[in-house]
Amino acid sequence: MTKEESVLEKLVSLCKRRGFIYQGSEIYGGLAGTWDYGPHGTTLKNNIKQLWWQMFVTERADMFGVDAAILMNPQVWEASGHVAGFADPLIEDAKTKERFRLDHILEDNGIDPTGMSLKEMSAAIEEKGITSPKGNPLGAPQSFNMMFQTAIGASEDSASISYLRPETAAGMFVNYKNVVDSFHPSMPFGLAQIGKAFRNEIAPRDFVFRTREFEQMEIEWFCHEREWETHFEAWRAAMHTWIEAIGLSREKVHELEVGDEDRAHYSKRTIDFEYDYPFGRKELYGLAYRTDHDLRAHQEASGAKLEYFDQDSGEKYLPHVVEPSFGLDRTVLALLSDAYDEEVVDGGETRVVMRFARAVAPVEVAVLPLMRKPELTEKAHAVYQLLVGTYRTHYDETGSIGKRYRRQDEIGTPLCVTIDFDTLEDDAVTVRNRDTMTQERIAITELATYLATD
Repeated sequence: MTKEESVLEKLVSLCKRRGFIYQGSEIYGGLAGTWDYGPHGTTLKNNIKQLWWQMFVTERADMFGVDAAILMNPQVWEASGHVAGFADPLIEDAKTKERFRLDHILEDNGIDPTGMSLKEMSAAIEEKGITSPKGNPLGAPQSFNMMFQTAIGASEDSASISYLRPETAAGMFVNYKNVVDSFHPSMPFGLAQIGKAFRNEIAPRDFVFRTREFEQMEIEWFCHEREWETHFEAWRAAMHTWIEAIGLSREKVHELEVGDEDRAHYSKRTIDFEYDYPFGRKELYGLAYRTDHDLRAHQEASGAKLEYFDQDSGEKYLPHVVEPSFGLDRTVLALLSDAYDEEVVDGGETRVVMRFARAVAPVEVAVLPLMRKPELTEKAHAVYQLLVGTYRTHYDETGSIGKRYRRQDEIGTPLCVTIDFDTLEDDAVTVRNRDTMTQERIAITELATYLATD
């Protein structure tokens, strides 16, 4: 096992132990590619979403939030090209019939499949004599459409076919006209959405990095064609500001200018923001210039007029689109990876600590009575009530104080407030810092102010 694989295994274990992420349907043996977020994982996700919404929607006058339905008219996906071309390369173990992503098989055998056609990937498999992970011959490759198909209504015929959306962007494009008609926004402006998307991944892997159900935070920024480069650079800078705001290590984030042969068909320019995950450098976010491809496709397919009329200039045109796209689950995994740390403390003990930025930490303050004594727990509950309305506060009285400190370290709690017997005399508490493990005595009357400025 490599060091990187070991870190990922430790993360998976910690996430289950501390209530961040559980295997989906675990008591029934699980379901590949699905994960359930526990109490602390849910809070971590919500903190990310709330911060993203505040930064990109609430604090801007030129952004409009939407929440489009997961199920859409199937013509949407025909117009967008997903029905005909949303596919991954698939290959089977000829003996077991187990299916694998062909490009993943090549990557695992030291071959970069970037830019390779299905035919070229097949040739590489044959030339190198590559077998399945179980050592069996591989069958003929094929394309596999990743959309989950479902039926709407009681009948099951072609008219009832629909799909679970494979992306959130389409919901914004089909609501572009509604927002323009309702709010008459000045150009440029954006639509923003946080929501679920679904892809029938052939081989989900790497924890929550590649799953069949995931959540996206996306913006479609509408502008005049002649201004797209200016807006592209502005969103590029905004994405770096976001990365800093959530506390990701800047040195672990890298920009990749995607070449012509690797860009999506709708994109004229794409930058991938990659992160150094425990399993390698992989895509975290994307920034794409989608031209007017989407609005034009939906205008032609639906017959609706989607041109924007500029009342100041009298010009009518189809807006072009710059799309900053943020994967929520990949953000969670990046933050977990970034925060994880092990250090040897006094006595030779190895301390595991999650060094989350306070802005996203599931718990900001833990309130801990030194012992489980009525007089201490009563005072601790009073301190908890003092803080809980302002800070993400957790109360814990189970186990020794040392074990509780280590528990909070693994949760990533920046500050612990301990109520001891001296508190009953001086009305002060001990505040412990997660990162330095230093302790400071603070009067309860000054506690709220101290925590606000720490």
